[in-house]
Amino acid sequence: MSDIPEDIQAMSFEAALAELETIVGRLESGDVDLEASIDMYARGAHLKAHCEAKLKAAEARVEKLVIGADGTPKGSEPFGDDQNR
Repeated sequence: MSDIPEDIQAMSFEAALAELETIVGRLESGDVDLEASIDMYARGAHLKAHCEAKLKAAEARVEKLVIGADGTPKGSEPFGDDQNR
């Protein structure tokens, strides 16, 4: 993530997503001149990459509850572990 600006790296997922949504809205409105549009698009790309990285990190931490044959929780295993079986 070294090419992502530090101010974006410091953002929470929610803050980055909110700014990304604002940028998309402004670009879709067509009320932004070309130079500003290019700058906004570049910032949007960084925000998107940051959000994707945050989601990937969160996904890696999510644990799936393992239910035993009797229906009671028996422990947990890393999210996505069953995809490798």
